[in-house]
Amino acid sequence: MSISLSSLTSSFSSLSFSSQISHKPNSLSFPQPKTFSLSRVTTTAPSLVALASAAPPAELETTNLKKYVKSRLPGGFAAQTIIGTGRRKCAIARVVLQEGTGKVIINYRDAKEYLQGNPLWLQYVKVPLVSLGYESSYDVFVKAHGGGLSGQAQAISLGIARALLRVSEDHRRPLRKEGLLTRDSRIVERKKVGLKKARKAPQFSKR
Repeated sequence: MSISLSSLTSSFSSLSFSSQISHKPNSLSFPQPKTFSLSRVTTTAPSLVALASAAPPAELETTNLKKYVKSRLPGGFAAQTIIGTGRRKCAIARVVLQEGTGKVIINYRDAKEYLQGNPLWLQYVKVPLVSLGYESSYDVFVKAHGGGLSGQAQAISLGIARALLRVSEDHRRPLRKEGLLTRDSRIVERKKVGLKKARKAPQFSKR
């Protein structure tokens, strides 16, 4: 009889242990994901698409200036009469003058924006017109390429001076006096073999 009681108690204890194990998973509670995060994603997605589709103001300004230049220059740069070509270092600038209020547009951009607001480069561009008193009488349209901004600014200056000769041959003497019709042919000297630069030699050591 004692053996049967001990076997019963062991079976009860095992049942109670198994019941505890079976009930433990039911006692655990996992936090469910919040639904407002999905709604946030859905609300922000259209705004991101709208921002991506909107064009930046700089591109709009460039397209507007391109339309303006094409309306002022029918047939392109080559079809104009008051035109001049200037060169400096590796830069080449084709300049067209038209009667206007003094606007300067370089590669379909405002001159101050294109030349990064550098006062010296802006002065190079305006010197030929200022020397003759035409700073507010002509609009300047430029196509420039090659070299850097400094070389392009000086090439534009020579192009404007040559275009002013198309306006009147009487402008030659004052422009020549200011040195604005002289082509500046100085360029960087090439590097030589065995030297550090054009003329700089490596350091010599006797020992």
